[in-house]
Amino acid sequence: MEIINTIGRRKTSVARIYMKPGKGEITVNNRSIDVYFPFDLHQIVVKQPLALVGVDGSYDININVDGGGIKGQAEAA
Repeated sequence: MEIINTIGRRKTSVARIYMKPGKGEITVNNRSIDVYFPFDLHQIVVKQPLALVGVDGSYDININVDGGGIKGQAEAA
């Protein structure tokens, strides 16, 4: 199984993303995306690229974010 990793940046936030084929589970800093980003808007920002290419729910994603505010972290991811 191949694991894809990449880095995203926005303002002072840095997101390290590890993606592998799976059931669509997204974790942010070892917490569920619903817990880490409680607002729907931030969750939509994180999931938007997957929906755009039509693979939403096809990959398990582990995101490690650091720095900045919550909005910058969501946009970096």
